[in-house]
Amino acid sequence: MCGSDTTNNKYSFLGGAAALALTGLIAAPAGAQMEGVLEEITVTAQKREEALQDVPISVATTSGEKLNAMFSGSDDVLALSGRVPGLYAESSNGRAAPRFYLRGLGNIDFDLAASQPVSFVMDEVVLENVVLKSFPLFDVNNIEVIRGPQGTLFGRNTIAGIVKVNTRRPDHETSGYVKGSWAENNTINLEGAIGGSLIDGELSARASVLYRSRDNWVTNGFTGEESLGEYDEAAMRLQFEWTPTDRFTALLMHQNRSLDGTSSIFRANVFTTGSPDLNRNYDRETVYYDGGDNNPQGYDSHGTTLNLTWDLDEVTVNSITSYQDADGTSRGDIDGGVVDFSNSITPPSGVDVANISVFGSPATTWPGPIFVPSVTEDGADTSQFTQEFRIASATDEDFRWQIGAFYFDSQLEVETENFASFDDSFNLVQNNIVRQDNRTWAVFGQGSWDVTDRLNLTAGVRYTDDEKEFKVVELAYLWADLAEQGFFSVPLSLSASDGQASWEGSFNYALTDESSWYGRVSSGFRAQTIQGRDIAFGEAASVAKPETITSYEMGYKADLAGDRLRLNLGVFTYEVEDMQLSVVGGAANINQVINAAKGEASGFELDFQWLITDNLLLSGGYAFNDTEIVDPNLYTRACGSGLCTVLDPVNPNDSSQYSLDGNPFPRAPETTYNIEVRYGAEVGSNAEIYFLTDWVWYGEINMPLYEAAEFVTKDQFEGGVRVGYKNYASGWDIAAFGRNVTDEDNVLGYIDFSNNTGFVNEPAVWGLEVGYEFGD
Repeated sequence: MCGSDTTNNKYSFLGGAAALALTGLIAAPAGAQMEGVLEEITVTAQKREEALQDVPISVATTSGEKLNAMFSGSDDVLALSGRVPGLYAESSNGRAAPRFYLRGLGNIDFDLAASQPVSFVMDEVVLENVVLKSFPLFDVNNIEVIRGPQGTLFGRNTIAGIVKVNTRRPDHETSGYVKGSWAENNTINLEGAIGGSLIDGELSARASVLYRSRDNWVTNGFTGEESLGEYDEAAMRLQFEWTPTDRFTALLMHQNRSLDGTSSIFRANVFTTGSPDLNRNYDRETVYYDGGDNNPQGYDSHGTTLNLTWDLDEVTVNSITSYQDADGTSRGDIDGGVVDFSNSITPPSGVDVANISVFGSPATTWPGPIFVPSVTEDGADTSQFTQEFRIASATDEDFRWQIGAFYFDSQLEVETENFASFDDSFNLVQNNIVRQDNRTWAVFGQGSWDVTDRLNLTAGVRYTDDEKEFKVVELAYLWADLAEQGFFSVPLSLSASDGQASWEGSFNYALTDESSWYGRVSSGFRAQTIQGRDIAFGEAASVAKPETITSYEMGYKADLAGDRLRLNLGVFTYEVEDMQLSVVGGAANINQVINAAKGEASGFELDFQWLITDNLLLSGGYAFNDTEIVDPNLYTRACGSGLCTVLDPVNPNDSSQYSLDGNPFPRAPETTYNIEVRYGAEVGSNAEIYFLTDWVWYGEINMPLYEAAEFVTKDQFEGGVRVGYKNYASGWDIAAFGRNVTDEDNVLGYIDFSNNTGFVNEPAVWGLEVGYEFGD
C-alpha cells in the first residue's frame, strides 16, 4: 500500500496546519496550492522501519503535541492509559510500578516480582521489572502501542502486546528545547534537551533532562498535618552517536532517575456495602492514618545501552547490549484508617466510626470498621542484562528476512519490612528477603515475501528457554525461630524452567493504493511465575506454569478523502491456555499465582484521524473487549471483611469460596473511548493560536477476580485542555493547560482484606507552560 504524500515544513500549522505533532500529522503551509494532508507514520513494530499502514499488525502511535499535553500536569507513565484504544494502565505503588493491560489482558499483582503480559520496551531494550517500566517519559520521538502477541520478534511475556518508547536520537543538526510549567499544588515540570555535532559528520550527542515536583496537598486528619501527595523526580539521558564510516554506527546511551515522594494513598471504607459509589468517608484532600509514616516512596534507577549497527552490502548486523538496575522502597498505611485500642481518642465528625473487636481486643476504628490493621513496606533491588544480535537483509528484493539471538539475565531481591513486635524479648526486627533469578535465551527468524505488487506474506518463529530460581535470603525472626523448631516447613527455595516456541503468520493485501486489509495468526507465552511474597507471612510460595496464547485477527487500514482521513480497524479473538491469574488479598489476605484452564476474549479496535479542515483535526478511537475466564473448577475466597456483596456462585463444597468461571478478566475495560480535537488559527504569517482538548472514557471494569457490587467501576472519564500561542519563527510556545479539568473522582483500585478500602486518580490541575524550541 502506498503511503500518503507529505509536506514537511516548519510552519506546518499555518493555513491548516492543524495537522500536528499531535499524532504525527502535518499539513501544508498557508498559501500553498496543495491542501493539508495527513503525514505518513513510520513504525518499528517488526524491528525495521515500515509505514504504519503497511504493517499487518494492529499498531497505534502517539507523539509530539499530544504527548506534551498528556504530561503537562507532571503526570507519570500512567497518563498513557486509554489514550490509545485497548490500552489500560494502573498502579497501587504510586509512581514506581505501573501495570499495563492490552486487549483486556494484564496482571493485577501489586508485588514487585510480578510478571506482566504487556512488555515495555524503551529504545529497543525490554524493561522487565515493574520498577524499570516506570522510568519517566521525556524527549520522546514517539510511542508505539503494538497490540496482540509479539512473541516472534520480542519474546516471552508479550502475549498481550508491547508499549514501545522511542526517544529522540542525536544527529548533526544543532537542536533542542527547554520548557517549564507551574500548576496548582505547586506542581512543577521542567524539561530540556540539546543535541548536535561534536565532530562534523562523525560524532554527535544529545543530552536530555527532566525535573518534576509537587507539594503535599492531602491532610492526615489523624495528625492534622498536610503531609501526603508530594514528589520530587529528576531524570537525565545522555547519548553519543559515532559514525566513523558510512557502514558503521555506534550509539551509546546512559540514563538515570531519582524519585522521592508519596506512594499510593489508600482510603478506608470509601465504598458502602452494596454500592461501588464513593461515600461520605471519602474526601479527596483528607485521610486518617495512624501508621505508614505518610506513605513515603523512593527509587533510583540507572541504565546503559550500546547499540552497534554494521551496514554491509547485502545485510545489516545489529548488536544491542544493555544493563539496567533500580532500587528503592515504598511504605503504606494499607488499611487506610485509624485503630484506637485505647478507645480514648475522639473520632472526627463526618466519617463513619465503628466499635469492634480487633485481634480479640475492643477498639474504635475510623473511617468505618477496620478488622486488620496493616502497614507494609517493600523494597526492591533489581538488575538486568540483555544482549540481542540480529542480522537482516538490506536489499530491496521481494523477499526480506531477519534472524537473531537474545539473552536475558536478571536478579531481584524484595525485602518486606516487619513492623510488629510480640514482647520486649522478641522483636521482629529482622526482615524477610527473597531473591529471584531469571535467565532466558532465544533464537528467532522472520521472513516477508512480496508475492505480487499488492500481496505480502510474513511468517516467523522463535524458540525461548526460560529458567527461574527462587530462594529465601532472610526470614523474619519469628519464622526463622519456628523453622529451627521444625514448625515452619514451607520450601525456602524453588526453581521452574520451560522451553516454548512462538510463531506467527500474516498477510497484507492492498485493495487500492490507499487501502489494505490484513490477517494475522500468532502465538506466544508468558513464562512460568514464582510468587514468594507470602513467605513473609508464614505461607509457601506459589508457582504458576506458563500460559500460552493463540490469537487471530483481521484488519482494514485506509487513507481516505485525499489523505485527510485515516481509518484503521482491527478485529481479534484469542484463547489463553493455562491462564495465569493472581489471587490478591481476600479473606485469606494472600498473594498467590494460579492457573485457570483457559481464558477467552474477542473484540475490536478502531483508530482514526480526520483533518476536517486545514485548521481542525479530530482524532480518537474505540475499543471493545469481551473477556471470560473459563474453568468450572476454579474457586477463590472473596473479601475478608465481610463488607462486600459477592455476586458469584458459591462453591457447593466450601461456602467460603466462590466460582470464577465465566467472570471477565480482572481490570479488563469492556469499552474505552478516546478523542482529541485541535483547532489552530493563524496569527500573522508565522504564528498561531491553538486549542487542544483530549478525553478518555472507560466502560465497565471489574477489579478483582471475583465479582462484587462494590469493586466495579463504570462510565469513568477524564479530560484535558490546552490553549496556547505558538510562534514558529521564534520557537516560543506559551500555553495555559488543565488536566482532569472536571475534577473527576475516579476509582483506580481497591483493597478488600480488612475493609472496603479504595484509591483514586489525581485531582484537577490548572497551570501555565512556557517553552522554547530551536533547530530542526
